Amino acid sequence: MTLPTPGFSFRVENLDGSARRGVFETPRATIETPAFMPVGTQATVKALTPEEVSSTGARIILANTYHLWLRPGAERVARQGGVVGFMKWPHALLTDSGGYQVFSLAKHRTVDDDGITFRSHLDGTEHRLTPEEAMRVQALLGSDVAMVLDECPPGGAPRSVVEQAIARTTDWTRRGLRVPAAEGQARFGIVQGGIERDLRLSHLQTIAALEVDGVALGGFSVGEPSSAMYDVLAEVGPQMPADRPRYLMGVGTPSDLLRAVACGIDLFDCVLPTRNARNGQALTWGGRVNLRQARHRDDESALDSQCDCAVCRTYSRSYLRHLFKAEEMLGPRLLSLHNLHFYGALMHKAREMIRDGGLGPWTRATLAQMKDLDEILGFRG
Repeated sequence: MTLPTPGFSFRVENLDGSARRGVFETPRATIETPAFMPVGTQATVKALTPEEVSSTGARIILANTYHLWLRPGAERVARQGGVVGFMKWPHALLTDSGGYQVFSLAKHRTVDDDGITFRSHLDGTEHRLTPEEAMRVQALLGSDVAMVLDECPPGGAPRSVVEQAIARTTDWTRRGLRVPAAEGQARFGIVQGGIERDLRLSHLQTIAALEVDGVALGGFSVGEPSSAMYDVLAEVGPQMPADRPRYLMGVGTPSDLLRAVACGIDLFDCVLPTRNARNGQALTWGGRVNLRQARHRDDESALDSQCDCAVCRTYSRSYLRHLFKAEEMLGPRLLSLHNLHFYGALMHKAREMIRDGGLGPWTRATLAQMKDLDEILGFRG
């Protein structure tokens, strides 16, 4: 189906229960869904070159509006071809709106019905972000997909706080959509509601009725129990618009992704694979591997025998552990490359299983294997 913005389309090719295998077309890329978007907060996926990120199968990444707005400045980025020209990323780009920073930088901001005032975490200067300014900045950043400004309340917030965030997000969405769209830029709306199912469903109806090219679920993985998130996703995911991409923001673990895929979600982003890599944690088909543990000191086997990435084809667990113990920068680089490759492979296999009608049994077996072999306490299976 052609989306409201020229040059964009989305089609569903296979269904397996509520899970969907589809294709999201942008002017810069063809994105097979479900898909994971590596996070390039400051116009870089930490520790990796664009070529390395592309080698993992990623055809769309995410950059952060708030951080690039403050440094180096949206106008400077625009003069160099937008984020894709600035960082030399050859595929599609999604920019968030700055709304997540309402949650993550709570000590540095104040919120009112008109917008958000941030005290810069860099130099203390004051900056005003409104729905209109968020769209202006994202137009300069030149992303394929711009997110409208939203208010993200913390997990466990009182219902009254969640209701206020919904009201603001709705108003800000309408205001943002009144700003003329940048050429070649689609716009997604964001659904809030915490873990209150009735609020989520009501807000979903409101946002889906607007002329947005896709619908996102925000305000998850912000402190609520994972079981509560899964319960809400199971009810809300299948009721999201069937004719547009469905995006779950800021989530998450391999278990989170596979459970959300089963609920009909198409797009994901999360810092977890690269952040965990910098801490010596590999994500594998056998669960998490902590390379700092002494058990890997003399282990000459591959990091993941089921993985065909360059890291697993080339280096031993012993060598990778040595890099981390020696605090060599190559360690985080190699593990970041592997973890993103694993996430790409996970989504590729999920697409195959949806096509073949076997997602449910495969997901259960995959998560059971990860849980059984996981090296770190607290696996969310």
